[in-house]
Amino acid sequence: MPEKDVAIVGVGSSDFRRLYADKGRPNDVYQLAAEAFRDALDDCGADKRDIDGLLCINIGYGRFGEMTGLTGPSFVHDLEGTGRMSGVALQEAYALVQSGTVEMVACVYATNGRTAGLKYGGGDADPAGAYDAMYGMTSTGAYVSMMYQRYSSLYGAPEDALAPLAVNNRANGARNPIAVFQKEITRDEYLESRFIAEPLRKLDYCIINDGAVAFIVTTADRARGLRKKPVRVAATAGRAELSRSYISPDFYYSTSAAVAEELYKKAGMGPDDIDCMQVYDNFLPTILFTLEGFGHAPRGGAWEWVRDGRIELGGERPLNTSGGHTSESYMQGFALHVEAVRQLRGEAGERQVENCRTAQYMCVSPIVTSHVLVAD
Repeated sequence: MPEKDVAIVGVGSSDFRRLYADKGRPNDVYQLAAEAFRDALDDCGADKRDIDGLLCINIGYGRFGEMTGLTGPSFVHDLEGTGRMSGVALQEAYALVQSGTVEMVACVYATNGRTAGLKYGGGDADPAGAYDAMYGMTSTGAYVSMMYQRYSSLYGAPEDALAPLAVNNRANGARNPIAVFQKEITRDEYLESRFIAEPLRKLDYCIINDGAVAFIVTTADRARGLRKKPVRVAATAGRAELSRSYISPDFYYSTSAAVAEELYKKAGMGPDDIDCMQVYDNFLPTILFTLEGFGHAPRGGAWEWVRDGRIELGGERPLNTSGGHTSESYMQGFALHVEAVRQLRGEAGERQVENCRTAQYMCVSPIVTSHVLVAD
């Protein structure tokens, strides 16, 4: 049986800015999820009865299905609420559709982290990591900070090496009407922000906010009968690098390079063919690790490569055009997928990348994933 082409056909997301501004109103995670799902259906003109596959991330499929009336899908699966799962979710949806197991899959993610007072670190540590907690290692940020300290020592990254990433994310957020933070910052303002886990500053950290994202995946043939221009998944690849803690001595470089080799071979293109990059940025050093592992920047030189406007809108390879996780929202990678789709459709407004035909999503974490998406 020939393999089927697969496309993303519908996307929906919360108004992150509005939700963040209304601090007196608690948000129900399932209500947020239902609204994003409704918007994704409306975006592509599908009906919930068309959905025969359901992947829920950070929420339970039972309650979500009952709430939305999606009670009889052929395939359902819950995935844990971690950032690495955004890439995994699309890969699973892709495999389900390509294999013919289902025809149309909804991937739905939601969080009410701000409402719930969620903190990514501190407090009671996981018993498995109790030894690390003795030394203050109670958060992913602390581990990434340790990796970045090693990176800076090996490759000579100066104190302001991450500033172009923070400045770029805020500039893009200022062009995005649903971004939480819409005020641009300067290099000096970045350097004045306080340390959280030195050498990482507050402006190197993702936001904690409420919101939801949904995207709908189906065959390319089915997609062409729907409302919006489909975005085809040209290739996807992934590989795990698992350990007890969130640390990789080579910054996930070897694992990322292996994923990149497979991905670019499948897609029939390489880094120079990418018009727009959406990079999972729970903490800004992760962007440097990603650009090097996936061949966009030379090893040890990403901190120089991102300077001089290369990653800005209008530059050689625009990056995180919605504002990323430090300016738009922290939807753990899911909103970055939506931004890639909107860029390829030409729907990104003031932040639109000119003649955007290819977009690459990349997540460097204990599960490294990447996709190449193309305008169909």
